[in-house]
Amino acid sequence: MVKDRMAVLTALMDQGVIPVFYHPDVEVCKNVIQACADGGAPCIEFTNRGDFASHVFYEVTRHFDEADPRVIMGVGSIVDAPTAGIYIANGAKFVVGPILNADVAKVCNRRKIPYSPGCGSASEISYAEELGCEIVKVFPGSSVGGPDFVKAVLGPMPWTRIMPTGGVDPDEASVKKWFGAGIVAAGMGSKLITPEMLDAKDYAGISKKVRETVDLIKKVRGKA
Repeated sequence: MVKDRMAVLTALMDQGVIPVFYHPDVEVCKNVIQACADGGAPCIEFTNRGDFASHVFYEVTRHFDEADPRVIMGVGSIVDAPTAGIYIANGAKFVVGPILNADVAKVCNRRKIPYSPGCGSASEISYAEELGCEIVKVFPGSSVGGPDFVKAVLGPMPWTRIMPTGGVDPDEASVKKWFGAGIVAAGMGSKLITPEMLDAKDYAGISKKVRETVDLIKKVRGKA
C-alpha cells in the first residue's frame, strides 16, 4: 500500500476520525489498532506519552507492516525535531504535535511526512501553512473557541484544513457542530477508546464504536 505524503493526507481526511491512543503494552496496542482498522479507521495517532514509547511504536509498526498494511501509523504529542526524527525512522507516516515547532516542520518536509502542529490562533495557523503544513491541528479544540473558532478562521482563510483534538465527541450533536463548521477530520481519544473498554479488553466494542463514528461522519458529510 502506498503511504506517501499525499496518500496519507487523503486517507486522514477520508477517514474523518483519527483515533488517538497510547498504551505501554505492545499486545494491547496491536489489538486496539487492529480493532480501529477493522472499524474503518486504519490511520492511528499513537501518542508519545510513556517511557520507551518509541520502542512500543517500533514494535507495533513493524507488526502491522506485515499483519495489516492498511494501517497507517502516525505519532502525536511531538514537541521537538529529534523526537520527530526518531519516530520517522521507526516508521511514522504522519506527525502531530500540541504546539507549532518550525524545526519539526523542516524534519518532516525533508522526508515528505505530513506534520499537523497544534495551533490556537489565526496567526499560528498561517505560520504553520507557511511552513508547509497541509492540515493544522487546533488544540485544545474546545478551549480555543470550538466550532465558532473554525468558522471564524475559514472565513478569511478558506484554504485552511483544520483537524481539532479535544472537544470533539463521537456523538451526532458534536460531529454536526464541528464538521458543519468546516473541519476535515478530528482526533478522538478516550471518548472513542474508553478506559472501560480497555480494562475489559473489549476490542469488538472498540471496533463497533469506531465503525459507528466513521459512519456518522460520512452521514454528516452527506456521503452515506
